[in-house]
Amino acid sequence: MATDKQIDAELDELMKMPTRVFIVHMLPSLGSRLFSRANAMGMMEKGFAWIVTNDMTSFFSSSNYSVIDSMQGVLGLKTYVPNTEQLENFRGRWQRKFQQDNPTLLNVKLDVFGLWAYDAAWALATAVEKVQTTNFSSRKMNISGSSTGLERLEISQSGPELARELSARRFTGLSGDFSLINGQLQSSSFQVVNVNDNGERGVGYWTPQNGLVRNLNSKNTSRYATSNDSLGTIIWPGDTTSIPQGWQIPMSGIKLKVLVPVKNSFKEFVNVSYDHSTNTSNATGYCIDVFKAVIESLPYPVPYEFYPFENSHHQSAGTYNDLLDQVFLGNYDAAVGDITIRANRSLYVDFTLPYTESGISMIVPIKDKSDAKSTWVFLKPLTWDLWVAIGCFFVFIGFVVWVLEHRINKDFRGPPLHQIGTSFWFSFSTMVFAQRERVRTNLARFVVIVWCFVVLILTQSYTASFSSILTVQQLQPVITDVNMLLKNGDNVGYQAGSFIHWILKETGFQEANLWTYESPEELDELLQNGNEKHGISAAFDETPYMKLFLAIYCSKYTMVEPTFKADGFSFVFQKGSILTRDVSRAITSVHEGTEMEKIENKWFKNKATCSDSSTTSSSNSLTLSLDSFWGLFIVAGVASSLAILICAAMFFHEHRHTLRSFDPEASFWSRIRVLLRLYDQRDPNWDTYNGRQLQDSVHGIIGAVEPSPSTNSPPRPSSTESHIVIEELGTPPADTELGDLNELNPNGQATQEIENALDLTSQSEERSITHNLA
Repeated sequence: MATDKQIDAELDELMKMPTRVFIVHMLPSLGSRLFSRANAMGMMEKGFAWIVTNDMTSFFSSSNYSVIDSMQGVLGLKTYVPNTEQLENFRGRWQRKFQQDNPTLLNVKLDVFGLWAYDAAWALATAVEKVQTTNFSSRKMNISGSSTGLERLEISQSGPELARELSARRFTGLSGDFSLINGQLQSSSFQVVNVNDNGERGVGYWTPQNGLVRNLNSKNTSRYATSNDSLGTIIWPGDTTSIPQGWQIPMSGIKLKVLVPVKNSFKEFVNVSYDHSTNTSNATGYCIDVFKAVIESLPYPVPYEFYPFENSHHQSAGTYNDLLDQVFLGNYDAAVGDITIRANRSLYVDFTLPYTESGISMIVPIKDKSDAKSTWVFLKPLTWDLWVAIGCFFVFIGFVVWVLEHRINKDFRGPPLHQIGTSFWFSFSTMVFAQRERVRTNLARFVVIVWCFVVLILTQSYTASFSSILTVQQLQPVITDVNMLLKNGDNVGYQAGSFIHWILKETGFQEANLWTYESPEELDELLQNGNEKHGISAAFDETPYMKLFLAIYCSKYTMVEPTFKADGFSFVFQKGSILTRDVSRAITSVHEGTEMEKIENKWFKNKATCSDSSTTSSSNSLTLSLDSFWGLFIVAGVASSLAILICAAMFFHEHRHTLRSFDPEASFWSRIRVLLRLYDQRDPNWDTYNGRQLQDSVHGIIGAVEPSPSTNSPPRPSSTESHIVIEELGTPPADTELGDLNELNPNGQATQEIENALDLTSQSEERSITHNLA
């Protein structure tokens, strides 16, 4: 039997292990001492899980209070024995018999082992009866050279037959269903118990058919359950219902040994500094801060210590693959730095989820490709589809105004070519608001107002876009395609020691065209020299490096979208490490919070030395498209269409009698021609109204200035005389307008006479006023 000191030594070894789930299979006497020592060492607290087998679980009912108190939260399995009337009667008889034979032993209960013994004896007795033989002959055992006395034992000749019959026994005994398989007693079901307070508490059952169930008579038997959700509430060690994680970094063990690379460039990611006075090293940088934030977000403490991957001269001890080999060999537990996930590396170590952007990008110089000196630069502000839409709407609006004004406005009448030219002139002149023709109808005025609003917005937008194209600097990449570099045989660069060298080789670049750089300053110099001056035309590196480079040199270079695939930076652990999954989950948690943004601002944002790149723009971003003005064209189109519909309705209503008098046998096209002739005629109602307006205007002009008595000018005609003049000239017929009065006179002089009369009257008034002033 082990001593308490030996038990403590074993428990101490368990504490140094990350595992926190323990299964106990031992005698109850030793198990009770084990839990007592484990409780004293703090191993019955939150985070631990203890599971005991049938031997220990059956002992709970007879354990004293001190043992139960040290096993709080323990989970156990024991054979389920259904409580039947037959079992209760047997227990009563057994209890009385046991007390008679052992009066000094109190509170002794019959456990499952006693019930199994009773059922086994019953099975043996029934098997003997089944054999039904009275001749139990035997023979002595053939044991030579033995001094143990076994040679005196005899073997029954009926033993094999009895063994076969015993194995075939199937019945319901005191412990439940009895059966032997391969000589082993089989239990049909187990009860899951949880030690709490002063004893055990049943939380469920396990059966071969249904797995874990809350009740044996549960109706949900369609699936085999293995989850704790099928059980009742389990109170784990530490008086908590939270399921233990099952493992934990041991606080009393060795700290996590984390290897970090030693870099000579891009130290914003990882930088190892040395204190020669104390002969110690200190790791800082973006990757280090992210690792610290991730470890702090874990739900349990993880002690760690950084170790630089260096030689005796404090220089890098090898490549990144050499660094990962140290983790693979078990010399270190993890590696932290700007380490990229690669398929070949994942064969030897475990990677967490990436904590940076993925992809390999190309950096190229930029130059101003402004179109300010282009011959057709004035077409740049608008896309071709927008130009077409504007032209179509100018024609459409001219047609709409012509339809609305043709019957009443002399400016839109006359020969066909004159009408077409006038309509186009009127529509396109709205672009500069220089139209001279007056519109007479309210519908035409409504259409023109809406269209002028659209034209105003279009012209202002064109002016703003055109000004930007002429003044804003338009920086464009010199090279945008890798194939162009391969075709021209240009030199390209990559960071020294990077795996990108092999990617460029596989892409088709020759070794002579591959140049390395150690720092952002060296990369800037190579790009400035260019391919002609023993430099490079482009550089390839992972996106995080390129973003840091652009933060310093964004005015001279630009980054093309990722050219090759890469999975980003990640933390490295030994193959099968229990930390990989939790650290990956913690990386996601840190990304969703604000901590990652703070770390990025700390290491990258303050490195920016150039102005915001938003001051530069491409010509495409300054060009206006049709999508920006769809709403305006819809408004103008709806307003114009509505005006035409109203005009058509008014025209048909006015000529409804003509429409009714059509010959029923007339063809459709003949009716259309009649309607077009009617529409081409002047509106008589408007001519009558216009003639009345002209008379009022003439009366107003003639009576505006009275003759001066002090002048020698001939007397002005009175209003009555003016009226007579008009009457003598004649009033225009109702179906004509003033511009066509030549139809009233064979010599075509009616209109001219009215105009001359008005001119003579105006000249007489002017001479009178001038004479008075003299």
